[in-house]
Amino acid sequence: MPTWNLGLRALLELSALGAMGWWGHQQTDGAGRYALMVGVPALGAAAWGTFAVKGDPSRSGAAPVPVGGVTRLALELGVFAFATWALTDIDRESIALGLASATVIHYAFSYRRVSWLLSR
Repeated sequence: MPTWNLGLRALLELSALGAMGWWGHQQTDGAGRYALMVGVPALGAAAWGTFAVKGDPSRSGAAPVPVGGVTRLALELGVFAFATWALTDIDRESIALGLASATVIHYAFSYRRVSWLLSR
């Protein structure tokens, strides 16, 4: 995967976590607001970092909890889909469109990795 695409992926991951936190902050008042603001992205990050395909060249190759490629791809797309939906839910449609568009661009240029994941 080209270096620029790895950089885009890192920005997408951070943006998705930020969107989850922003959404969590908007859901309620009081202490629950901060619990969701921290907890929702923490769950997303934990899932992202824990479930991996062994030998994935776009990661360290380590897989704390090994999963199949289709499962990993579904997890990644689920995280980005939730983040996009969360932005739409808090009336940030233009930002959601930007996140979704950048995600599509990333995966379009990651076709070799996507093919690799689908074969695992």
